[in-house]
Amino acid sequence: MASVCLYLQLHQPFRLRRYSVFDSDHHYFDDLRNAEICRKVTHKSYLPAGRVLLQLLNQHQGEFKIALSMTGTVLDQFEAFAPEVLDLLKQIVATGHAEVLSETYHHSLAFIYSREEFRKQVELHRSRVEGLFGQTPRVFRNTELLYNNDVAHFIAHMGYDAMLAEGADRVVAGRSPGELFHPPESPQLRVLLRNYRLSDDIAYRFSNRSWASWPLTAEKFTGWVDQLDTVGHGTGGLGRLCNLFMDFETFGEHQWAETGILDFLARFPAGVLASPNKHRFVTPSNVADHTADEVLDVTHMTSWADSERDVSAWLGNAMQSNAMHELYKLEPAVKESKDAQIIESWRRLTTSDHCYYMSTKFWADGEVHKYFNPYESPYDAYINFMNVLDNVASRVGASGRRG
Repeated sequence: MASVCLYLQLHQPFRLRRYSVFDSDHHYFDDLRNAEICRKVTHKSYLPAGRVLLQLLNQHQGEFKIALSMTGTVLDQFEAFAPEVLDLLKQIVATGHAEVLSETYHHSLAFIYSREEFRKQVELHRSRVEGLFGQTPRVFRNTELLYNNDVAHFIAHMGYDAMLAEGADRVVAGRSPGELFHPPESPQLRVLLRNYRLSDDIAYRFSNRSWASWPLTAEKFTGWVDQLDTVGHGTGGLGRLCNLFMDFETFGEHQWAETGILDFLARFPAGVLASPNKHRFVTPSNVADHTADEVLDVTHMTSWADSERDVSAWLGNAMQSNAMHELYKLEPAVKESKDAQIIESWRRLTTSDHCYYMSTKFWADGEVHKYFNPYESPYDAYINFMNVLDNVASRVGASGRRG
């Protein structure tokens, strides 16, 4: 028996408009572009995949369960540009079989730079989830699954029962990502590790016709779940965990409907539930109620990005490091201003996508870093971001802080 935990992430950043060094307008964000992208993904992914999920949740009456995490920035955009998505998400949660997870409101790297700001963004997000969906999250997922012992310890002290992390080989260290773990200093916190191989089979390889396992059918994938070891040490009767964590946009946007991805989604739960191995679906909170005997000792920050599964996608070059250093150096002055508009603009600048656009990793031949990227190069992204940051600094009287 395997316990399948399906978690889907929804996120859109507030992209910046082109902002020159001579610009003095305090409106930094490209509303037209953000609305265009939000509505595009709504019609390709959020609505069609959401409707499939709602039908499945109602059809299987508690046997099929999912977890969702929605950044504050995507919820804000749904409210402004696609309220029908927000209504659909509320219906999904109202089935009682969809768990909403907690995260940073602005999809930020705040934990690395400011624990105070990290805590505030987590609290803002938790309050938003409670107000919209009537759930108080028990489980935390950090931006891009950023994780180490320090993050886990902090989250445990914030009262969460579990958090998610990437099942990188160096983290698992010869064990199975299907075990249930706890950090060294916080034995009360459960850590669920992403099965990156099976998750990426759906998220990245599904439409790759040169992939040896193409085409991926629900029956074939169920067979792979069947092959998981049936014994999970310290999981209290859960069996081996099969943690499938991926972007919601996998279904219809990253993998277009023409690839058959929505049909796969519609068939996959029934295939898993019909297996003679008696698999079941669980949410992270279901898992958190079980015993974890395996210690997960992670000293260096991990993530679910790229083959390195570290922070290099956001902090791998001097531009990125400088941009984040200067951004968080403004935090005291921004908050001392007590100007709600300035504070919100600054928080939107903490969204990790702005840093991601500055990445020079694989720029010449990799498409993943160019997805919905509004810039022609990482250098353009850096210059534009710093121009905006200069204006924010001048507004809070902190221009002399640069350097």
